[in-house]
Amino acid sequence: MSETTGLLHHVNIKVSDLKKSTEFWGWFLKMLGWELYDSWPKGVSYKLGPTYLDFVQAEEQYANIPHQRDLVGLNHFAFHGRSRSHIDEITNTLRERGVNILYQDQHPFAGGPSYYAVYFEDPNKFKVEVVAPD
Repeated sequence: MSETTGLLHHVNIKVSDLKKSTEFWGWFLKMLGWELYDSWPKGVSYKLGPTYLDFVQAEEQYANIPHQRDLVGLNHFAFHGRSRSHIDEITNTLRERGVNILYQDQHPFAGGPSYYAVYFEDPNKFKVEVVAPD
């Protein structure tokens, strides 16, 4: 069995505005160690290890239907952070960029008293989380 057996290979995410999504996810994923992997007229891909994320422009008739994370489908992305100070660095960058940070009244312990994380939204209202190790 390969050492990658069972790991996530890739995720393909349809977005309403590829330019906005590329600007947002590009800097954020770079902070987590991801690298630009591929790009084409209607998409961009970032890779970390054997896993990659594709962001693909939705067709025009679907581009303006807002994402609803409470419906069946994707609720959120959760990424590992390096440390609590890494979470703080990401949080500061999010604030500088005017990104909507969720659960601000409970930040950084919205997941519980020993769960150090930041929760926020991307341009498509996908919830994103970065968690510090225990």
